[in-house]
Amino acid sequence: MLLLLKQKKGRVRLSLSDDGGMCEDESQEEAEVARPLVSETEGSGTEVAEPSVCMGLMKTGDPNTELGHSERQTWSRQMDFIMSCVGFAVGLGNVWRFPYLCFKNGGGVFLIPYVLMVFVGGVPVFFLEIALGQFMKQGGVATWNIAPLFKGLGLASMVIVFFCNTYYIMVLVWGLYFLAHSFTSPLPWATCGHEWNTVNCTTNFSRVCFNQSLSPSPPNVSSLNTSASCLEHTGLRSSVMEFWERKVLRLSGGLDEVGDISGYMVLCLLATWVIVYFCIWKGVKSAGKVVYFTAVFPYLVLVVLFVHGVSLPGALNGIIYYLKPNWSKLSEAQVWIDAATQIFFSYAIGLGALTALGSYNRFNNNCYQDAFILALINSGTSFFAGFVVFSVLGFMAAEQGVDISNVAESGPGLAFIAYPKAVSLMPLAPLWAVLFFLMLLVLGLDSQFVGVEGFITGIMDMLPPKSFLGSQRREVVVAICCFTCFTIDLSMVTQGGMYVFQLFDYYSASGITLLWQAFWECVVVAWVYGADRFMDNVACMIGYRPLPYMKWCWSYFTPVAVFLFHVVNYKRLVYNAVYVYPWWGEVLGWFLALSSMLCIPLTVLYKLLHCKGTLMERWQHLTTPIWGRHHLEFLPHENEARLLPKAEENKTTLKETLLPLLL
Repeated sequence: MLLLLKQKKGRVRLSLSDDGGMCEDESQEEAEVARPLVSETEGSGTEVAEPSVCMGLMKTGDPNTELGHSERQTWSRQMDFIMSCVGFAVGLGNVWRFPYLCFKNGGGVFLIPYVLMVFVGGVPVFFLEIALGQFMKQGGVATWNIAPLFKGLGLASMVIVFFCNTYYIMVLVWGLYFLAHSFTSPLPWATCGHEWNTVNCTTNFSRVCFNQSLSPSPPNVSSLNTSASCLEHTGLRSSVMEFWERKVLRLSGGLDEVGDISGYMVLCLLATWVIVYFCIWKGVKSAGKVVYFTAVFPYLVLVVLFVHGVSLPGALNGIIYYLKPNWSKLSEAQVWIDAATQIFFSYAIGLGALTALGSYNRFNNNCYQDAFILALINSGTSFFAGFVVFSVLGFMAAEQGVDISNVAESGPGLAFIAYPKAVSLMPLAPLWAVLFFLMLLVLGLDSQFVGVEGFITGIMDMLPPKSFLGSQRREVVVAICCFTCFTIDLSMVTQGGMYVFQLFDYYSASGITLLWQAFWECVVVAWVYGADRFMDNVACMIGYRPLPYMKWCWSYFTPVAVFLFHVVNYKRLVYNAVYVYPWWGEVLGWFLALSSMLCIPLTVLYKLLHCKGTLMERWQHLTTPIWGRHHLEFLPHENEARLLPKAEENKTTLKETLLPLLL
């Protein structure tokens, strides 16, 4: 069935900024409306046949036919899309955050809720975001033209990305700091006797007691000012842990003890932001093949570390601890909360990047199959990284003669304890240290590039052309954004910086904020737009309907079970299971969280109040999708739909073209 474009008689505004709404009388633009071609028999009583939900594809008879209305660029090869998603979604969260949460929650028992959450929350929402971008052929805020009333979802994702860009880069800064200290032999964290070490520093826990008169200066323990001839075992501190806490972090006693700023860390922070800036200030002219290097190189290093780690004495005990479930832990709500949080964090859900990446797919790409492949790679990487970390933790526990659960603090820096310990035990330790921390930088930088670029793209799309920032060159806008993040990051290179970092990590760009974002994404698609309707749209793209469980997860399991479970079981933030944040720290944390969470309800309220008509008329108008021209092939004839002006489509396309190239 053919479709005809007609001009709507009324004057309405139709643009990305205000959803093509009919709520602004002063608009001078005319909306385009997609209508079916009316046959000559109309009005004669002849019944018009009901069209297929996917009439354009049914007409061609070929599910692989590419629709011709979209001018948006597409990936040259589908493998480029897969590798780009791997480069972005598979990052430091897999090798840093996942092992930390496993260790925090008792080892193997964490894998049970994690796997369940992968299939209940991770894969369905991961698939939803990719399919949504592919179907709408838009990224960021414009994706939510599928239900313009809820464009606040796009704004909220931008706020989350801003905070994520701000604090996530600190992991790269720590990695760069370790990298700079990896060119000496022996490695500085492999020995004691440095200015940052305490009297309890040791590299050999097998020599706990010694005769002070016979061995006043034991080779593996720093000089002691104590009258005891036998040092209590619990007082010993690993040289790796002391390097991390006393040299890198210079950890203070709490959030209120800011302390001074580390000059070396400021240099590392500045160097990292300079690298990010010069990689995105003008965009990338061609994609190249660097994405394949950034995706494959980390796996090669992890394999080498794993092979060495399992050869260490005690490694088997660590792996058993990693795999053996402690069934009593399953009754603890925090285990399930951490599992859900890790899924949404490592899958980059709610950040808006997946929709942007999916928007560059061919319209008929099998995004359903891609979602499962990417989920397998993502979770498989986390699972494999756990073997690397816990094999080393098992060795450290055997060396210290303590239980694995007590071998190290389960804080965010666990990866900066276990991994450095592993490389320090390898032949040619400095070489492996350089390779490992280079891997960390490679893993983190590509994610950081895309996060910053996505934020810049959204900002420049929304800025009025005549505003101060809107009239500036791209290089200036990028510099302002990077400098703003750099200024905020200065609070994280102080002696109390780790407490600030964990505050951002817990509230601003993970946990409840990502769950809130995913909750509304599912609600809007499943209940406002319609789960069955979107399943039909997916069928138009890939040629068949996905499993019904996807629809059930969007409609029920993900938004209800995950989000409400997190809210009911909220707990105060604690660092290393010891330090409890003060009340004003909690207030600051909730300010960070609400700054993104409130974007959604406030945008809905604003749009409803600035529209005319009854509440039902406002709702109906503001939830009517704004289609692109590639949708004309299969718009149902009975539904009049607003059409995005071609000029607006081109504007968004040109801006967002830079995003996937950075991957």
